[in-house]
Amino acid sequence: MSSTVRLRVFSLFAAGYFVSYVFRGVNLGFAPLITHELGLSGADLGLLTALYFIGFAAAQIPVGVLLDHFGPARVTAGMLVFAAAGIGVFGASHGLAGLMAGRLLIGVGVSVCLAAAFKASAQQFPISRLPLINGFTMAVGGLGGVVVGSPLSSLLQFATWRQVSFGLVVFTLAVAGAIALFAPSKPDTHHQADIVTQFKGTWHIMKSAAFWKIASFPVVTQGVFYAMQSLWISPYLIDVMNLTPAHSSAIVSVLGFAMMFGSIGFGAAARSLERRGVSVYAFCGAGMVLFVVTQLLMMLRVPLPPAALIIAYGVFGGTGILSYAVAAKYFPSHMAGRVNTTLTLVIFLLIFGFQVGVGAMLSLWPEQAGRYPASAHIAVWAVLVALQVASAIWYMLPGRALHERGSEAGSAAP
Repeated sequence: MSSTVRLRVFSLFAAGYFVSYVFRGVNLGFAPLITHELGLSGADLGLLTALYFIGFAAAQIPVGVLLDHFGPARVTAGMLVFAAAGIGVFGASHGLAGLMAGRLLIGVGVSVCLAAAFKASAQQFPISRLPLINGFTMAVGGLGGVVVGSPLSSLLQFATWRQVSFGLVVFTLAVAGAIALFAPSKPDTHHQADIVTQFKGTWHIMKSAAFWKIASFPVVTQGVFYAMQSLWISPYLIDVMNLTPAHSSAIVSVLGFAMMFGSIGFGAAARSLERRGVSVYAFCGAGMVLFVVTQLLMMLRVPLPPAALIIAYGVFGGTGILSYAVAAKYFPSHMAGRVNTTLTLVIFLLIFGFQVGVGAMLSLWPEQAGRYPASAHIAVWAVLVALQVASAIWYMLPGRALHERGSEAGSAAP
């Protein structure tokens, strides 16, 4: 495979993931405007934003089957049309029900983007390079996290949130068209079973001890990271760190950049350390531990600059994504789409649960001038840290599942 084709594959599917990431966090900028217009509570806002994640999660199993059956290019281009329709419905709605329907449709539409990018990379690049390539993909997505910070805040000074929504319709359709026209399709050399049989293959993955060992710690840390980054980090910065909304938006952009550099850096370091005998599994675990430590520092309100803490939060927050490269070693390539989407399914179900749960917990405290007390945020973070510590113990306990290389899922499933 020529380097030109590989670059084209990477660029197109990374652009698709960028679209997904913009939609994930766009409510950071929209939230104050929508809340003022419709009078939403914290729980309402959490549910509205989290519907993206439940739509994303609900589509993962069928999307994984479609990816392995039809390939990433055709599936991604088609699904992005649904995302464009979703943001169109969102922008045209004047009630909570319409906003919820649009947000749910967006989640379904972009549900393929991450798994398709990883599937396409697994088809075009050797396994040894996947941690780095996946890191670059996450970095491009992280640009979406940058865009929904200060750039979106500045744009909303000149355009309404509805106009921005309709602009996203056009942008999403353009990316879908580019993928449909220019992304090469590489047929899978493995005989493609029928759709029903491939669903059975997904069930084999779900029953695999190796899969759950790989997923245990990463899915919880990723669930926490993205639930906070896409909505609740800004209220934390304003309510706990006493930043202004403008300063908070700038910090959100810093978080996006930090996540980008962390994804690339950890991807490159993982490959280098693996050559020296350090497994990606162990390196991924170390990065996630540092992420939990960063959260503890934030929760304890240590006297460090907010930007320094947020940079650490972003750099270490994306390390769990290395679990996709770990999974690629334990499952055959013809199942890559289903393995990736099953892992994403669990992550996004947790993002949904955490995002709604955080909103519900914060609503237990009375708002004061539109802000929640710092104690409310600290209590929420304490619960999230406790869940991550519990999952870390499971991840680090010795077990036979990985040594058996997930044979119950890999060899038996079609």
